[in-house]
Amino acid sequence: MDMLFSPWRSNYIDSFKDKKEECGCIFCEAPKGSVPQNSSLIIRKNKFTYTMLNLYPYNSGHLMVIPYRHICDFTELTADETAEMMSECSAMIKTLNEVMKPQGFNMGMNLGKAAGAGIDQHLHLHIVPRWMGDTNFMPSIGEVRVISQDLLDLKNKLTEALNKIF
Repeated sequence: MDMLFSPWRSNYIDSFKDKKEECGCIFCEAPKGSVPQNSSLIIRKNKFTYTMLNLYPYNSGHLMVIPYRHICDFTELTADETAEMMSECSAMIKTLNEVMKPQGFNMGMNLGKAAGAGIDQHLHLHIVPRWMGDTNFMPSIGEVRVISQDLLDLKNKLTEALNKIF
């Protein structure tokens, strides 16, 4: 596979590596800061879950809804955590519709390494906006995906929309 380089992102990526070493789980460490941080991809914090942009998105607007509790077994979610995750998914889809106008969504969890989870020790639910034709020659032939929107810029737009909608 050929590589598409974005060296300006290395400082940001390295900051997460340091945090991962401190606690062992980036999803446990990430919500400890405040939402308006310029370097944070967290969009909203709730009682049992928080929502953040994916650092390695499949598509522009790729979000994750994450419980605060460090668990990997879906059956260990409490009723409150499950309800809040679904409520947050609904709110995020409404917000993504307002900001990005996607034509559809993929939503789901990869539970365990065998299922494709990159971080398998802390479950998280993906919301991926989709557009007709969003799979083009770059990922199909070039085996590389191009994300055309800056993550922190998108975070600001989504946060603004959330404040207006909710």
